[in-house]
Amino acid sequence: MPHAPASLVELLARHVPQDDKEREDLARMRHFATSLGEPFSRAQPGAHFTGSAVVVDASGQWVAMLHHAKLKRWLQPGGHAEGVDGGDMEATALREAREETGCRVHPHPTAPRPLDVDVHTIPARKDEPEHHHLDVRYLVVAEDPDALAHDPAESSGIQWLGWDEALARADEAPLRRMLLKARGVLQKGA
Repeated sequence: MPHAPASLVELLARHVPQDDKEREDLARMRHFATSLGEPFSRAQPGAHFTGSAVVVDASGQWVAMLHHAKLKRWLQPGGHAEGVDGGDMEATALREAREETGCRVHPHPTAPRPLDVDVHTIPARKDEPEHHHLDVRYLVVAEDPDALAHDPAESSGIQWLGWDEALARADEAPLRRMLLKARGVLQKGA
């Protein structure tokens, strides 16, 4: 059996899921963390770990959502782990948030780390078969929200949205759950 990165195993061991879907996904992710030969490589067949972020402004009133170019859905910024991340899922989420929003970001100081976990299926495309993203999600704060800009290679647009509008664009239960968790953290701090 491959040696699992201890930091990933520890991260998943301390996460507390909120609902049955997240509980099932967390169990799958814990299994994959110890069974995948290359858990952070997008070349790993079947599944690999990804990192994403709910990006908010300093007031906590606005959340950035992007319209994903390939999936044609409104989502949070996120993507594949890279070698520069050193197997640190928070580093992946922060890097992806910076790349996909154009903003400097830092972890929200009182949010659970991670905020949420989700396993979702990525449909087959001409260059890759169907596979699963094992997504580890964080709440982060944009230090310079006026810098918000999308990367045309990743998205067809990005916007600051109020919470009600962001939730209205959330087209699946795990995305709604993550946004509600983030809003709850921010409301506690207010």
